[in-house]
Amino acid sequence: MLTRKQHELICFIDDRLKETGVSPSFEEMKEALDLKSKSGVHRLISALEERQFIRRLPNRARALEVLRMPDRPETAKKAAAKTAAPRSAPVAPPAPANDVIEIPLHGRIAAGVPIEAMEGQQMLPVPAALLGSGEHYALEVAGDSMVEAGILDGDYALVRRTDAARDGEIVVALIDENEATLKYFRREGAMIRLDPANRSYDPQRYRPDQVRVQGKLAGLLRRY
Repeated sequence: MLTRKQHELICFIDDRLKETGVSPSFEEMKEALDLKSKSGVHRLISALEERQFIRRLPNRARALEVLRMPDRPETAKKAAAKTAAPRSAPVAPPAPANDVIEIPLHGRIAAGVPIEAMEGQQMLPVPAALLGSGEHYALEVAGDSMVEAGILDGDYALVRRTDAARDGEIVVALIDENEATLKYFRREGAMIRLDPANRSYDPQRYRPDQVRVQGKLAGLLRRY
């Protein structure tokens, strides 16, 4: 037997998965069950896991799978009214959509003056809808030179790995093999010009052998 809150939670998760294919967030579960904190949601999730009603998919944020459902009140009434009818085979719940994936988070990148590109071991959960095909990584933006492009200090730039870019694309450019910057990429004669999106900053010009494109901006993630 499940407690009332456990029953409410698994029904809420199951309804959301059937409706959207995406697990609800812990904040949504907290509000739906009128709980005071997310810790209460964690306890309910753990209890449902222990009783093998749900399971968490590894390496996926917000990815829950309903393994089995308790009888809902309306289901129990229908079953009682049809005791003579043969029982149909249980229908497996739809697999949750992998709506969130984890990509490497490689330190901070300047949106102003180039800074050293730092490699990190952290992972950042990102909605899959923000990413397309290909391999991606994330960099935390430092500076304000791309504000007119809507890229703010503290944002996470989601970058698709590539070594090629067309004029006008926002790229991660590695300069002299040790400094990275986030800028508009343009060719200017025999030079490469990296343009900011802030009138307070000047374009940066380099020889082609000084600049190596490491990726193109695929999306932004902002935390409030």
